Amino acid sequence: MELKKIDYKLTVCKVTDASSINTESDFYFIGKTDEELSLVCKTEDTPQITLERDDGWRGFRIQGVLDFSLIGILSKLSGILAEHKIGIFAVSTYNTDYILVKENNYERALTILASEGYTVI
Repeated sequence: MELKKIDYKLTVCKVTDASSINTESDFYFIGKTDEELSLVCKTEDTPQITLERDDGWRGFRIQGVLDFSLIGILSKLSGILAEHKIGIFAVSTYNTDYILVKENNYERALTILASEGYTVI
């Protein structure tokens, strides 16, 4: 299975409303529930006003389109990283999953996953 590095530095934050989100950017995730409005974006695209903000994330995606019948892909990756004490922040799209790790663990996470048989591109 291939893992594609994302070249951006990322920020995870909470915002008050969607109007502050740069929807012209080529990379962002929005999650809205009855309790919060969360945003993952390139650090340079982070809104000026946030309720909470956590910089210093890097990410990679599982290459290709994952069929919904596939089971355990994200669980396996997160389990491998958990065994090495690397926390994750995961987001999913219709096509695939993205895993974010803190920048200080990024290269180590990719090295560990490569040693477990994943191809990192």
